[in-house]
Formats: sequence, C-alpha cells, structure tokens
Amino acid sequence: MDIKKETTGKMEQGEGNTDLNLEKESGEIRSETEVSESSCDAGNNSCNEADDAANNVVDEAANGANEAKTEDEIAELRKAIETITAERDRYFEALQRTAAEFDNYRKRTAREKEAIYIDALSDTFKAFLPVIDSVERAVLACSAETEADARSLREGIELIYRQIKDVMKNLGVEEIKGVGEQFDPELHNAVMHIEDEAYGQNVIVEEFQKGYRHKDRVIRHSMVKVAN
Repeated sequence: MDIKKETTGKMEQGEGNTDLNLEKESGEIRSETEVSESSCDAGNNSCNEADDAANNVVDEAANGANEAKTEDEIAELRKAIETITAERDRYFEALQRTAAEFDNYRKRTAREKEAIYIDALSDTFKAFLPVIDSVERAVLACSAETEADARSLREGIELIYRQIKDVMKNLGVEEIKGVGEQFDPELHNAVMHIEDEAYGQNVIVEEFQKGYRHKDRVIRHSMVKVAN
C-alpha cells in the first residue's frame, strides 16, 4: 500500500517535471520566434530603405539625363533659329537690292522713253521744215495779181504737196487706198451708204478724207462712201 502511494507520487512528480520542461521549452521557442520575427522586421526595413535609396539614385540619374537631353535640344533649336535668321536676312537684303535695281530700271526706262519721244518729235518736225518754208512763200505769193504770179502760186502749192509726200515716204507713212477698194472696217470709216447696181457690194465709191497708216498701225481711218 505504501509502495503504491510512493510510486504514484513519483509518477505525479515526474509528470509535473515534464510539464515544467514543456512550458520552459515552449517559452524558449516563443522567445526565439519573437526574436526571429523582430530580426525579419528589422531586415525588411533595411531592405525597404535600400530599395528607396536605389530608386532615388535611378530617378536622379534619369532626371540628369533628361536635363542634359533638354539642354542639347535647346542648343540645336538655337542653332536652327540662327541659321534661319541668317537666311532670312540674306533673302531680305537680296529683295532690297532687287527692289532698288527695279526702281532704277523703271526711272531709267522712263527717261529713255521721254528722250526717244523728244528725238522722234524733233526729227518729224525737222522733216516738215522745208514744207513750212514753202507754205510761207506760197502765202506771200497769194497777193499776186498777174497770171504769171498765179501760175507761180500753183507751182508753189504743187511743190508743197510733193514735199509732204516725200516726208511721209521717208517716215514710212503711206496713204490708205480708198476709191474702188473693198470696204475694210479696220482701215475705213463709212459715213455714207448708197445703192447703185453699177458698183459691187461694199465697194468704196467716194473718199471724203484720206487715211494714213504706218506699217500695220492706222494713224487715221479713211472717211468714205460705200455702195451696196
């Protein structure tokens, strides 16, 4: 009976020691776990800080590269602007020179045209001077009373007419043919119309005023009467 109690007591004491050992081991495991977790947390924080630092370095490098690229682009744009500005100035100077040359050409041409006109007028008037002299002599002869003087007046007028013809020929001016010619509105000015079977259609039958032309240019149209 005593032996049984002693054995039972030893068993209970052994179980108690086992429980204590288990609790002690559990506590140690929990402590180690907490320490490990704390170490992991600390490691994670360190890792995060390292990642942030690396990202900051990358961002700074990227920003530096972008700034360098922007500066290069700005430099290229400035160079392009300078080139375009130089070309613009060159073209503007060329335009100014051209405008000045054209203005000088216009003034020179105007002076030359005026000089040509004056020369032509002078030459034409000079060609008629002998005619004027003859007219003046014919006017003086109009006071003649004798038949000989009248004949002299007629001869003077005929001379004037021949001189006028010569001047016209030298200037290249010719009469426009009238009577017997077909009516041409480019050359003739019809002021009268008649119906006459003796004439063909649109035939000039009478000339009231002679017309003249210089080469292909009409100086004055003939004033005529046209039949049919």
